[in-house]
Amino acid sequence: MSGAGQNGKPSREAESEETAVERQSTIQSNTDTKPRNRFNLFHKQNPEPEDDDKPKKRPWYKGKDLKHKPYTLRNQLQATIFNSWINILLLAAPVGIALNYAGIDGKVVFVVNFIAIIPLAGMLSFATEEIALHVGESLGGLLNASFGNAVELIVAIIALTKDEVIVVQTSLIGSILSNLLLVMGMCFFFGGLRRTEQFFNVTVAQTAASLLALAVGSVIIPTCFDKFSTTPQTSIAGLSRGTAVILLVVYIGYLYFQLKTHSDMFNEESKKVAKKPRKNSLAPGAISKSLVQAGGLGAGAGRPNLPERPPNDELVRTTAHEDDDEELEEPQLHIAVAWATLAGATAIIGLCAEFMVDGISSITASGAISVEFVGLILLPIVGNAAEHATAVTVAVKDKMDLAIGVAVGSSMQVSLFLIPLLVVIGWIMGKEDMTMSFDGFQVAVLFVSILLVNYLIGDGKSHWLEGMLLQCLYLIIAVCAWYYPTKECSATLTTNCIQTSGNNGTAAV
Repeated sequence: MSGAGQNGKPSREAESEETAVERQSTIQSNTDTKPRNRFNLFHKQNPEPEDDDKPKKRPWYKGKDLKHKPYTLRNQLQATIFNSWINILLLAAPVGIALNYAGIDGKVVFVVNFIAIIPLAGMLSFATEEIALHVGESLGGLLNASFGNAVELIVAIIALTKDEVIVVQTSLIGSILSNLLLVMGMCFFFGGLRRTEQFFNVTVAQTAASLLALAVGSVIIPTCFDKFSTTPQTSIAGLSRGTAVILLVVYIGYLYFQLKTHSDMFNEESKKVAKKPRKNSLAPGAISKSLVQAGGLGAGAGRPNLPERPPNDELVRTTAHEDDDEELEEPQLHIAVAWATLAGATAIIGLCAEFMVDGISSITASGAISVEFVGLILLPIVGNAAEHATAVTVAVKDKMDLAIGVAVGSSMQVSLFLIPLLVVIGWIMGKEDMTMSFDGFQVAVLFVSILLVNYLIGDGKSHWLEGMLLQCLYLIIAVCAWYYPTKECSATLTTNCIQTSGNNGTAAV
């Protein structure tokens, strides 16, 4: 039997050994190719050579070559109305206008018009950007700087005409807080979940921090002058108007600094960071080590020829090239369509904002919600919802300079342009109570917020914990605004003020 086993067919032991070796070699070859394929993602592949003889197709219209696709009714409607799922809320605009004229409860009118302004604000911002692409970089930057917070300006002017000065002041402070704490906090948090750190332009961040410090100082000084002095209201109004003119000059100088003299500094690209591997991904060499232990092979014979992991700086560089899809942006709308969209959105926002402001008294009359909560928390959501979503989206893609520009830039625009502009408008309208003197609670939360933001953006980098800190501070302010008492003063007796708590409707004289 033993001789037959040697001279005849091979034994079962020999067959099993040969099968095991073949299986291990097959697995080994697979482990050679899979890591290579995985690491090929970090390297930019060479594109296929183009045939120079083949003519390239260019869009044309009426026999002329165009740099963009020809404008048609279909693509214009698609770009303005059907470009985002949030535009389905545009149906709330005619409904809100109809409810107001039908005499429905003010709370319902407020909610419906509140919802309607959200997509209209996004459409207005889109039209502004399209016009900026047509008119050039300098005029486009000036146009974006002027219409960047158009919704807040429209709501504030309408509230000012209705003598709702508290709504005007709280909505402006709330817009600054929303951009600095909520938006930038979400950008830092969601952008830093898959990255150790994210980087942005340090010089731009420090310039923004200095301007924000000036902005909060311009609010603190008139407020302290009003609270701790016995000067009449006319002196406070004169002080506020002088301060407002100075801030407008500072804002014009900042625009000239950003768009002309130091535009290259604002266009510098920041460092990009590769995403961290997921938790379920295997460590380098884990497959080869398991094969060595399972097959009993030697370390030299069983180790597959795996490529070495590229260094971190190479990963940063190659990932930056992969994510760098910034091409020359082309306008999607004809300039006439863009101007018509801007005018139409502005007109409808004006109607909806007027009806929404009229409904604020219906919501705050019962004492369930305070005016401060409506101004600090609710109204800023209206004008910045679409812009907030854009900032968070680009932060996840590691485009932090753009995200910081949206959050901090919008805050600077409100503090250095909208607030002093509304003081000047109130001066023209004869509103003596529209001054730079704000409520003490609003000034305190603004000071703390800008102080924290200046600490966090000073080093030019961020991570998810900093984002959580900003969001938590915003939640603390929201809770305080919910319980903050509202002062309702009689028109005949200014000393007879009723303080109404925002949570339970209790009143105390």
